[in-house]
Formats: sequence, C-alpha cells, structure tokens
Amino acid sequence: MTTPKPWTEAHRLAALRSYEVLDTEAEADFDDLATLAAGICDTPTAMVSLVAEDRQWFKARVGLEATQTGRDVSFCAHAMLQDSVMVVADTTRDARFRDNDLVTGPPYVRFYAGAPLVTAEGLPLGSLCVLDTEPRPQGLTPFQVNALEVLARQAMSLLELRRALKARDESEQTTRRALDASEYVGTWEWDVATDRVVADERFSEMYGVDPAIGLAGVPRETFSRALHPDDVERNRTEILAVLESGDMYVSEYRLAVPERPLRWLFVRGQVYRDPDGTPNRLSGVVVDITDRKAREAELAEVVTALAASEARFRAIADSMPQMVWSSRPDGFHDYYNARWYEFTGMAPGSTDGTAWNGMFHPDDQARARDLWLQSLESGEPYEIEYRLRRHDGAYRWALGRAMPIRDAAGGIVRWFGTCTDIDELKRMDQAKELLSQELSHRIKNIFAVVSALVALSARQFPEARVFAGSLRTRINALARAHEFVRPHTDASRPTVGAMTLHGFLQSLFQAYADGTGAARIHISGDDAAFDDQAATSVALLFHELATNAAKYGALSLESGEVDLVTRAVGDRFILTWVERGGPSVEGPPERTGFGSSLATLSVEGQLGGRLERTWAADGLRLTVDLPATALSRRLAAQNVAAAT
Repeated sequence: MTTPKPWTEAHRLAALRSYEVLDTEAEADFDDLATLAAGICDTPTAMVSLVAEDRQWFKARVGLEATQTGRDVSFCAHAMLQDSVMVVADTTRDARFRDNDLVTGPPYVRFYAGAPLVTAEGLPLGSLCVLDTEPRPQGLTPFQVNALEVLARQAMSLLELRRALKARDESEQTTRRALDASEYVGTWEWDVATDRVVADERFSEMYGVDPAIGLAGVPRETFSRALHPDDVERNRTEILAVLESGDMYVSEYRLAVPERPLRWLFVRGQVYRDPDGTPNRLSGVVVDITDRKAREAELAEVVTALAASEARFRAIADSMPQMVWSSRPDGFHDYYNARWYEFTGMAPGSTDGTAWNGMFHPDDQARARDLWLQSLESGEPYEIEYRLRRHDGAYRWALGRAMPIRDAAGGIVRWFGTCTDIDELKRMDQAKELLSQELSHRIKNIFAVVSALVALSARQFPEARVFAGSLRTRINALARAHEFVRPHTDASRPTVGAMTLHGFLQSLFQAYADGTGAARIHISGDDAAFDDQAATSVALLFHELATNAAKYGALSLESGEVDLVTRAVGDRFILTWVERGGPSVEGPPERTGFGSSLATLSVEGQLGGRLERTWAADGLRLTVDLPATALSRRLAAQNVAAAT
C-alpha cells in the first residue's frame, strides 16, 4: 500500500511559486551545480529540474538544448517523490519508462539518476539529476549517490538564499518607499570621546554634507554648522544637559543650509555610557517636521482669528438691547448674552441645555417647547410670543425668534436666536383692542338709535310707513354686517361661523329660512376671506337681492329657492345668484328702482367690480365679477407689504 502524502499538490505548487524561480534567467551558481554533478557521475547530461503543474523546467542544464519538457514524460516527477536518489539503470527494462518519448526518441535516455529537491517543510519541488544515453547496469557508486544528495541540498540552499535575498530587497524597497513618503530624515551616532558623527545618506544630504563623508564620520561641528544661528546655542545646551543627566535627548530646531529652504527637524536620541558612567555615544534619528510646523502656524492663526471673531461676536451680542442665545443643532442651549442674565437674574450657565423653558410662564411652557421641537425637526425658523419671568418675579411678554445656520451641504450647524421684550407693545395692543371694541359698541348703538328713530317717525307719519320699513331693513342689514366684522371679545363673538364671506352670508340669510328653519338660499363654491371694508357693500347688495326675491321673485312662493355660487378664478372672484321655482318672469322691470341702483352702486362703485342681470323666464340670474382682493383689502395690503 502507498503511504499517504503529508501534503497536497496544491500545497506543493504554492511552495514552488513562492520561490519565484520558474522561467528566470540562468544563474552561475545553479549552472555550477549541474556541471559538477555531470562530472562526478561521469554523464554527458545533468539538470536542476523543477516540476510545475504540467511541465518540468530546467533551472540549470548541461548537455541538453531543451529548457523544459512535458510533465507526462518527466523522470524527475517520479524522483522527487523518493526518500533518496532514484536510479534507473536501464530505462528500456523499466516498465515506467520504456515507452517514454524521451526513451524511444531523442535524446534516447538509457540511464537516469535523480536526488529529490525538498523544502524544509517536506514539499518536493523537483530533482537534481544526471542522464546518459547508455545503460549502466552497475548504477552509481556510493560516493556518487552521496554527492548527488549533497548537491541537491546545495541546490535547495541556493533556492532558499535566492528567496531570502529577494525578500530582503523587497523589504528594503518597501522601507525606502515608506521613508521617501514619510518625514523621516535619517540616523546618526556621535562618538563623544573622538567627536566623530557617523550619519546615513539621508541625514548627511539634509545637512548639506557629502554622504560619503557622513558615512566615514566627521566632527559634530560639521553638521552643527547647518543649524539656524538662533538655535545653535540652545541645541548645544540641550546636548550638554543630556550628557550630564542621561535622559532621552529630544529637541526641535531649524536647518538653514545655504540656497535651500528653511526646514524644521525633530531629533530624538539616547545616551550610552561606559561601565564607569562616562557618556561615550549619543545616537538617534531625525524627522522632518517642516510641514507640521506650517500646519501648526496656520492652526494658530485660525485659533487666533476665531478667538478674535468670538470676542467681537460677544461684544456685539452683549451690546444689543435684545437677549441673544445660541444652541447646538440638537437644540442644546449653550450660550446667552449679558442681556439674558440681566433680565432673568439667573446665574451664568444655569439655563443651559433645556432649563430655559422653566423661565416661561407655566401656561406658555408646553407651547414654546413643542414649537421649538418642531423647528428642530423641520429646520423652519422659530417664532413665538410668550411670557418670560423677569429677575423680580414678574412675567413680561417677549417675542422669541431663531434662525438656523447651515453648512455648504445644507446641514444645520447652529441656531441663533433673540428674545425681545414686547410687554409695552402688548399692553398698547390690548388698550387699542379695548378702544376699538368700545367704539364698535357705540356704532352698534347708533344703528339701533337710528332704526328706532325711523320706526318712531313712521308711527308719527303713517303715509311714510312703507318707506320707513324699507329704510329700517337696510339699516338693520348694515347693522348685521357691522356686527359680524366688528372687533369682539370672546363673549361677544358671533356664533354663526368664521369671519368669511360664506359665514357672513349665512348669517344674513337666516331671516329667509322656511318654517322648519331650513335654508332657502343655498351657498356653495369657494369661500373667501372677508373684512369690514367690504362688509357694508356686500350687505347692501345681498340684502336687496334677498328682499326683492321675497317680495317679487323666487322666495315669494313656498316652492322657490335661490342658488348662490362663489368661485375664485385667477385674480377674479365670481358670485352667481340664480333664482328658481318662483313666478314666471316676463322680462326686465320697466324702471330701475332704488334697490337696483343701490346694488349696482355697491358692486361697481364700492367693490370695483361688474354686475350683470339676466331676466330669464324661470327667474333672475345675476352675476357679480369682483377683483380677488375686493373682499379683504386689508389682508391683501398686508401680503404686499410682507412680500416687499
């Protein structure tokens, strides 16, 4: 049975490749081994053969022109597997080789002997072999066998040496490339007793000294002359101190070699002493730190500039009447100016982080915190009014604002904000609101007084009762319009909807509901903002339309109804009044009444629009075409001001 091999073919081939010898140029040392083997064994041919995956290649050969053969005809592929020299006395009588192409054809091998080439790990690579064209029944002598084994070991030694030298060269190249890419300058050693400094090539060249002279050794003064004049005395003092103390020598100084740029060096060395303690050598390394020094100088300039910038910012912030604060991107407050601490009376740093929220009125804290978190998440500016506790415990209204500062990529790097005391403005606004409500209340009373006077006059002059009734309904329409848009307190605010066009009209048309309270005038379409400047005109227009519909039009019959459709179309606002289910209409009235004239005046004179009536057989159709801003001129003016 064949003993299992302690290796695989893959391992063997990997080992062969690691020597990087296949297909290399001839080398004299290997050629000498082949020549010596042929001479000792008295054969015309000898080879150093390496068996690859599908061929055997000859690193050295004597008496053979071919540089390689196929592995299928290789004798060495068999020899390398043996524990000692394999000898084939007559190849024509050996069943393994008698049909081999190298036996039946050129070079007609009749005798073969090969010693295996084996690595230290036991992996066979090939063999050192000798060939003859004549059989040798006697084989080889013991001396020749021993010589082949010695020469095979020598061939392996050459392969190992070759690999080691290649690895050393690669290591040296790697080291040099690393040194070239680094700030390393070189090494040096100073013999203190003889005052001779020996330095490597890189060190000498940096100091402006001939590398050959530096390697031979020169007085320390030869290198010291390259030091910057301002650093010479300090360097001498440092060296004397190190020789005295025995501490590690560490220094930084400048080189001022003529016609070269100034360089900064970092030097590190160790003192060695004789048995009696006398310092005899100081050796070490030098690193070029010029670039680092330049970066340090630039960084120092940046730090100085930042310090100056921060000082200017603090001076400006502390001189502002507003309270100024700043936070990190996550919302952590870490800066407040002097005004904040003066106003709140808090100790510096006591409101850092999230403690600022505790300075607000308890009723405002949740709202302020939620709005701040929303701004942090969205990146939108922060703005809020809240009550802030002053140092005396009183709460004053303040306006808080903050804007994010972003980097080039759009990320938030900082938040800057202000708190402005608006307590006086807030009180003025409240006083104005009270005054406005009082004035509006007096106007409401005037409407009531005028309406009462008209009613009283109608009773005194019965012939004017119809006119008085019509006048009272118009006055009441104006009063309802005023009631809807006038300033209100929470208690006096109407409960008929928001201050919009639809809300106002629904309130105005409540008087025309059917017996069950269901609306007979149906409002649909786009709603619009609505203010006091348009209320009077709109109230008069639709009061006249509803009154006429109740007297003569669709609402005069129980089956009649009105559709009022409102539409926003670009910069226009269209209102369409359509009556249906009322008396048949024979055509437009023969004369224009006061109500129609009033409606036209309201639309075209007050609102700046156009009014068009169509007297269809099934009822009146009226279209009002207004500018989109006509219903809320004050809001439109505010939007324009904000945009500019």
